[in-house]
Amino acid sequence: MPLIAPFAGLRPAPGRAAEVLAPPYDVLDRAEALGLAAERPWSFLHLSRPEIDLAPGVDPHSPAAYAQAADQFARMREAGLLVRDRQPCYYCYRLSRGDQIQTGLVVAASLAAYGAGRIRRHEVTLADKEDDRVRQIAALGAQTGPAYLIHNPSPAIDDTLAAVARTTPALDSTIADGTWDGVRHQIWVVSDQGAIERLTAGFEAQKRLYIADGHHRTAAAARIGAARQAANPDHPGAEANNRFLAVSFPADQPRVLAVNRLVRNLQGGDAATFLRRLGECGALVPSAAPVMPGRRGEFGLYLDRAWYRLTLNPDCTRSAELRLDPAARLDVRLLQDQVLAPLLGIADPRQDPRIGFVGGIRGLPGLMQQVDGGAWRLGFSLHPTALVDLLALAEAGAVMPPKCTWFEPKLADGVVSLVLD
Repeated sequence: MPLIAPFAGLRPAPGRAAEVLAPPYDVLDRAEALGLAAERPWSFLHLSRPEIDLAPGVDPHSPAAYAQAADQFARMREAGLLVRDRQPCYYCYRLSRGDQIQTGLVVAASLAAYGAGRIRRHEVTLADKEDDRVRQIAALGAQTGPAYLIHNPSPAIDDTLAAVARTTPALDSTIADGTWDGVRHQIWVVSDQGAIERLTAGFEAQKRLYIADGHHRTAAAARIGAARQAANPDHPGAEANNRFLAVSFPADQPRVLAVNRLVRNLQGGDAATFLRRLGECGALVPSAAPVMPGRRGEFGLYLDRAWYRLTLNPDCTRSAELRLDPAARLDVRLLQDQVLAPLLGIADPRQDPRIGFVGGIRGLPGLMQQVDGGAWRLGFSLHPTALVDLLALAEAGAVMPPKCTWFEPKLADGVVSLVLD
């Protein structure tokens, strides 16, 4: 099975993209999703976050929520908001905001390659989030949220996409809301057989692809595929359920932002004691301005409406273990191992309700807002994880701590969907 394949995508009808496109389901809370979708009855948020159309308090993972999503998906197709291409295609996808421009390819990626490790993952998925995506895909009969992949730069791929992008796009929509201000999304349909063959061959020459974001969506697609194969042991292998929806970008284009940390409380201690103990971990200096760490091993602390800059002791960041373990030298692991676990008792950041996350574009103002609102006691700002570290970790088969990276701009939900015929 080829690493990638074209597919007959389901996408917004001409002129309807602005009504349909929406942020990914997992970057908004219910209130934000409700606000963004309130005046947009065809927004993809109505099916990616269907609880916004149900009574307050309804479980977003209830059968009623998935049924609501399926009904909305059917209505969008019946009303002509979404149309399907007649033949298998690739889709050139360009994201632009300011001077940040990246051009990738929407594909149906091989689940067999994912299972064999040729498409590499670097995160452990959480069972409840994976179950949610399984139910959503099953309810819709389609994969609507693409995984974000990275491939090594390739002239064969880049030149083909550049030629495609010189033509008129099939979709061109700039979405401006409180989350995505000014992100331009463009899609070109790649239906020329010669271009399809060049792109397929270009990706086949790649040693590996890497999952940057979308581990839960990919794992859910693999579970759906395995269940359908078990129910049909004579399947020929070319069915859409043997693949997963993805967009792949060259490794020299994505922009990675930090995912900052929030902590619920001081585990019964007081601020003065915590600051004293934290000062034993490294140099802790008050700062008159919010702290955006500028290098590895440096962190910002926001506590009681005051900022501090923490630089960990060199012996904590240059140990033999860190030289051997690509995950141990990540700043998120350093913070976890040197501060969160020993000083605050947060042993498992995947499960502990005392830790929260503030991603990417929300930045330091988002962190301060959360702490000042009283729901969280303190926050830590981090230096962004380098993409080279992510790729090295995936190549080594190691696992990243949760919430290490935030890729910006975000992909849109609703650009192209993979129907599971």
